[in-house]
Amino acid sequence: MNQSVPHAELIAAFRRAEADAAHKFGLIKAVSKKGPMAIQTAVDTAAKASKRRDSYAKKLNFLGVDLKD
Repeated sequence: MNQSVPHAELIAAFRRAEADAAHKFGLIKAVSKKGPMAIQTAVDTAAKASKRRDSYAKKLNFLGVDLKD
């Protein structure tokens, strides 16, 4: 592990989860014409991605890593 950047793997995982959550929220608009079941599935998927992102953010915050760029 690179010692110059502590918690680099966790930060990278957070960044991926952050991008994934943004993508999933974008899908909600894309499936809006496909009906209520597709919208609900997209909303549920986006919520799970958001929880995953928030979980990584909480872990990094606990370790004292500032995520604000």
